[in-house]
Amino acid sequence: MADDETPLTVAQMAEATGVTAHTLRYYERAGLIRPVARNAGNQRSYSAADVEWVAFLLRLRQTGMPIARMREYATLRQLGDTTIEDRLLLLEAHQIHVREQITLLRTHENALAAKVRIYRRTLTAEEGKTS
Repeated sequence: MADDETPLTVAQMAEATGVTAHTLRYYERAGLIRPVARNAGNQRSYSAADVEWVAFLLRLRQTGMPIARMREYATLRQLGDTTIEDRLLLLEAHQIHVREQITLLRTHENALAAKVRIYRRTLTAEEGKTS
């Protein structure tokens, strides 16, 4: 941690990342977050880099990456630059999955939009009959 960087407590980290303290501890136990530094009172002490890492983990999770794959990525990251190619391949595979999901969601949205148009036309036609 840089000398000018103020460490964050669990509560501050939870606020900064939008996840609960319970989730942060779970991520640590699950191997997604490296063991967090502790202060003199044995309380977790997070850095700005930890905030960025958790934000990235949340993005992976929100895009549907399973915890096991996130753990695999985190392990590769901890092993250092020799794993960059492996991390790239993992992220590229996930990117393909995300793109497939986007395509599927667009298809579903189009089907919903078509049904909404049908119902709107039906309601408009019925309103015209009662006028």
